[in-house]
Amino acid sequence: MTLDPKDGFGPLLCDHVAVISAGGAGIGAATAALFARHGASVVVVDIDGDLAHQASSAANEVATSGGTASAIIADVTKSETVERVAKDVLSHYGRCDILINNAGHSFVAPKDFSSSEPDHWDALQKINFEHILLMTKAFLGQMIERRYGAIVNVSSVEGLRGYPPDPVYGAYKAAVIQFTRSLAVQVGNDGVRVNAIGPDVTDSAQVPYQKLVTPADEHLWPLWVPIGRMGYPIDQARVILFLASELSGFVTGQTIATDGGTGSAGGWFRSLSKKNRLWTNRPINP
Repeated sequence: MTLDPKDGFGPLLCDHVAVISAGGAGIGAATAALFARHGASVVVVDIDGDLAHQASSAANEVATSGGTASAIIADVTKSETVERVAKDVLSHYGRCDILINNAGHSFVAPKDFSSSEPDHWDALQKINFEHILLMTKAFLGQMIERRYGAIVNVSSVEGLRGYPPDPVYGAYKAAVIQFTRSLAVQVGNDGVRVNAIGPDVTDSAQVPYQKLVTPADEHLWPLWVPIGRMGYPIDQARVILFLASELSGFVTGQTIATDGGTGSAGGWFRSLSKKNRLWTNRPINP
């Protein structure tokens, strides 16, 4: 392969088909829009209800801006539904070049692990880990057959450090990272790359920092985050684009901490002043 010095300066995903789970809002929607601007045909997958409307809206926004996008309403935690998603994508496009496993949720954590219940563990497992197994299995075979593919899993900074508010959530996010690393080694010689990101302090539907942090506290962002601000979905989407494109053609099995430096700077601390919060990762009167 001859490297062109102009590589990386034009559209990065021309003639690529990308499937994005939880693509209706937040990081998923930002990734869908960015991929489309770089020439990809994007399939936005999200669940019923309000997110179904958001998925359709995200696809429509991409289309109206000149990109190619479609929406599939599906629950990616169910094997039979994921099989339908793969069948629809492959019958319509003939292939999937890029798979972004973006779905995830933390739910309301119990006070401590000793008071947690198996139903809580199971719900965390399905949305944060099992859906990645299901979606990856559904699309990996045709990537191997074609000897081409890129998979990006969205984990969390909490999979890279201890997460005392909910150790089970942290364990499944860490499982995503280990699965990413191990699968990358297994399929690397088949032309498929597998990487992940570990976000933190990024405004999203699950953690709407723009609402949670009051104007009176906005000046504290430089104390909380080495980069000096909260993250936005586009910050995550840009790194996902790098991992999905040939810019990272020699990168696999890696998890990039897209956390503004919080993981490097420290971690979680016991809260002394907040009766309803035992742990804090943002030092407001900790």
